[in-house]
Amino acid sequence: MTARPEAGRGSRFAQAGRSPGRGPGRLAALGGGGLLLLVLSVAVAITIGPAELAVGDVFRVVAGKLSGTETGLTAIREGIVWELRLPRTAAAAVCGAGLALCGAVLQSLLRNPLADPFVLGVSSGASTGAVTVVVLGVGGGAVSLSAGAFAGAVVSFGLVLLLAQISGGTTDRVLLSGIAGMQLFSALTSFIVLTSADAEQTRGVLFWLLGSLSGAGWGEVALCAGVLAAVLVTCLARADALDAFAFGPEAAAALGVSVRRVRLLLLLVTALLTAVLVSVAGAIGFVGLVLPHAARAVSGSGHRRLLPTAALAGAVFLVWVDTAARTLLDPREIPVGVATSLIGVPAFVLILHRSRSVR
Repeated sequence: MTARPEAGRGSRFAQAGRSPGRGPGRLAALGGGGLLLLVLSVAVAITIGPAELAVGDVFRVVAGKLSGTETGLTAIREGIVWELRLPRTAAAAVCGAGLALCGAVLQSLLRNPLADPFVLGVSSGASTGAVTVVVLGVGGGAVSLSAGAFAGAVVSFGLVLLLAQISGGTTDRVLLSGIAGMQLFSALTSFIVLTSADAEQTRGVLFWLLGSLSGAGWGEVALCAGVLAAVLVTCLARADALDAFAFGPEAAAALGVSVRRVRLLLLLVTALLTAVLVSVAGAIGFVGLVLPHAARAVSGSGHRRLLPTAALAGAVFLVWVDTAARTLLDPREIPVGVATSLIGVPAFVLILHRSRSVR
């Protein structure tokens, strides 16, 4: 009787993603520490701004809202925490976690360290959908900017998948198709803005395209968090397959992975998550490119450890970047996408230098 391809698959995958010196105890401590850091970051970030607040005030408001008890604070201070700063900071955490998660998955799936959530053309498509609604008035006011952005993201990703399948469906074809889709929809966005938008519309669209969390509310937070949770569970369930992709699609197939099915599933869920995040926050670059590399330095390459670590790192990172973006030039606000790029470029140069030194 011949051995089945699946025999020993779990142990091989585990060995592929194993990092020496990182036992379960240390990893549990790392995860708990990361969650604690995220909670403290959110609480402290909320206190930063024109209205003076304490960390204790934040916890009292949250506890009071969840339990229905009095907080002892004025209605204005409660509103600042619960209606303004907390949903925005929570949205930053969720968006940062989602972008970093997508980046980690795509870099492994496509075997390209430069892959990020926007390599599939999703961001450019979302931008086209948003300007179509705002500038051309598609839907007669019944369609929101976020809905238009999501529709554009779905259309662009569908086109990228179609191009990739027509050209062979390999990893490099997906990347090339994504680049082509990104350029196409970027050109369409520019064309619509230049030919149809007035000065006020152009200013508003440009600010959104550069990334902004100023309009995030609890509805957007709930939507993004729900999709993020579903995608994280889906990716963790395929963590062994992602470990196998490190050896290439042929080796993964030999280890029993259904390469086409797993690749299509993971591309779909990461594109869906990216589309939802972009529709809420606009185009925020470098989070999905840089943070997975930083997470690998901490957790190793095994995806059961890497994916949660990257999500936590992205959440903490974007919370503080958004806090800086809204406060450094107060009362003016820096688009959060600009802030992430200003920080992300030097960080990425450092990562490139370190990877060269290792080699």
